Amino acid sequence: MTTIDDLPPLRAVIATHDLSAKKSLGQNFLLDLNLTAKIARQAGDLTGCDVLEVGPGPGGLTRGLLAEGARRVLAVEKDPRCMAPLAEIAARYPGRLQVINADALAIDPTRYLTPPIRVVANLPYNVGTELLVRWLTPDHWPPFWDSLTLMFQKEVAERIIAQPGGKAYGRLAILAQWRTDPKVVMSLPPEAFTPAPKVHSAVVHLTRRPAPLYPADAATLSRVVAMAFNQRRKMLRSSLKGLAPDVEGLIRAAGLDPTTRAEQVGLEGFCALARLVKG
Repeated sequence: MTTIDDLPPLRAVIATHDLSAKKSLGQNFLLDLNLTAKIARQAGDLTGCDVLEVGPGPGGLTRGLLAEGARRVLAVEKDPRCMAPLAEIAARYPGRLQVINADALAIDPTRYLTPPIRVVANLPYNVGTELLVRWLTPDHWPPFWDSLTLMFQKEVAERIIAQPGGKAYGRLAILAQWRTDPKVVMSLPPEAFTPAPKVHSAVVHLTRRPAPLYPADAATLSRVVAMAFNQRRKMLRSSLKGLAPDVEGLIRAAGLDPTTRAEQVGLEGFCALARLVKG
């Protein structure tokens, strides 16, 4: 393994600090520094950007981000055991790495970051989807970040980029594609990680759109989509019953067939329906 800096290899770091991955924290460590640097490059030119990283673990991706020129990295790590190895990285890159021992769901990263900001993370499996939904549904758009470059289980990545008509298509695809342009940019096999998970992984790069792809009220769209996919095998006129008076008429006015199922309706159709419901 070619090193990307003069710090010890990650296997040695893990052995020195006795950092066995904890399943309860959704940890699977990526030890190949060539791979972590490649993931960092998927986020584009980082030289003028602050980067938010969630779940750095022993710091493989952190080192990749810093080696690729990130202006500053804010690493949010819940596991206190990882503070010592991350402190060693901070010492190697003075003034460029700030580490916070906290739950990423409980902090406001904008207090520590200066725009432009990119989010790059090998997200812990147990909170990855929840964090993504939070980043896609802020109170105001555009959000604090310019892009998200995130590793997920391959199944989640496929849900993010899914198109109508397939089993993977649902609420996550609509939330992501309405406000961002998402692309799968890397795939990784289980053996790339320690311990090896039972599933393949993929890196998704989401570039924020200046404005949503189609006009709609965010809260209304979210409500319409949640109701439609909560009973995805039912026809729209049944799954959306109670959404509004004469919901079947609204479905027709949006250019949709009331007997259609949610998984067959595209993003533009859902936005049209959300506008009518709001109106």
